Amino acid sequence: MAPKRRPVPLNITPIGEGQATSNTIDAASEANLEALQKKLGELDLDEQQRKRLEAFLTQKAQVGELKDEDFDPICELGAGNGGVVNKVRHKPSGLVMARKLIHLEIKPAIRNQIIRELQVLHECNSPYIVGFYGAFYSDGEISICMEHMDGGSLDQVLKEARRIPEEILGKVSIAVLRGLAYLREKHQIMHRDVKPSNILVNSRGEIKLCDFGVSGQLIDSMANSFVGTRSYMSPERLQGTHYSVQSDVWSMGLSLVELAIGRYPIPPPEAKELEGIFGRAVMDGAEGEPHTNMQRPRPPGRPPPPKLPLGVFTNDFQDFVTKCLIKNPAERADLKMLMSHTFIKRSEVEEVDFAGWLCKTMGLNQPSTPTRGTE
Repeated sequence: MAPKRRPVPLNITPIGEGQATSNTIDAASEANLEALQKKLGELDLDEQQRKRLEAFLTQKAQVGELKDEDFDPICELGAGNGGVVNKVRHKPSGLVMARKLIHLEIKPAIRNQIIRELQVLHECNSPYIVGFYGAFYSDGEISICMEHMDGGSLDQVLKEARRIPEEILGKVSIAVLRGLAYLREKHQIMHRDVKPSNILVNSRGEIKLCDFGVSGQLIDSMANSFVGTRSYMSPERLQGTHYSVQSDVWSMGLSLVELAIGRYPIPPPEAKELEGIFGRAVMDGAEGEPHTNMQRPRPPGRPPPPKLPLGVFTNDFQDFVTKCLIKNPAERADLKMLMSHTFIKRSEVEEVDFAGWLCKTMGLNQPSTPTRGTE
């Protein structure tokens, strides 16, 4: 018997020291629920996706106020420049969540603005976006509480898989494109940080984006303390010029090359490395000729964009990635063009047991009800 649905309140208030997102059910909650159901109805969801979103929102309504003392740590999920992410149990509700802790030396006014800006995450409800429970400030740290994705991020999956097969990356590409399109069309948001560590997966076969740029203040505050070597930024962002969602397309293309060949693709791998990766001599995707250790002369400061090696992947996948990694954003494919690309159309109809592949790769128990990719 299905649990009785409780209203999902959307009355969101700014929060400060020791406070959390208010989830108090009030007289307006019925209207809020109707509005939310209407929004879900506008999305192109299958029955399974709709049920999962509704189940998440029903659980979220039972969470109530988020407070530091209500969390029991379970284990660390990951750490990076942005902060540490822990798997935690929320004691009042019993829910397992992912809690990201961001330590920032900032003024209270800036901190409160970040918390306010994060509230838009309550409205980001999509099968391709990681669910958000709330954000609060406590003891010098901003906490962002999210849905726990038991498969981890694609950079963690890559460490186990060494390379991710093309048919799996087809499902990843569909989810990333749909997630980016949702953020742009429904919320006028760019992601700004597409990379393997921000694409999360779970044992149900779901693929979701996280850590997108809803808070300009948080982006600015973290940029001041950011130290990194790998950049997934587009050429126009690195040059400090105007950028748009086309920048996210570049980041997705670069991520796909990395996941397909097994390592960050800049600088490009040479012949011996490619042979070690694929077990045979392969053609250099940038030149269309066998790789040599002799580098052809190039204009200074103008290396070619990364490409997939030839003869290993289908022409459709090659072309899809190439269209993502055009340096001039005006010539780069946009989301609409990519959604109608042959690689995506083919991947949409391919029957791929994404959940089974992930569970085998990551040593997870597959849920009793099998799911297939993102279709």
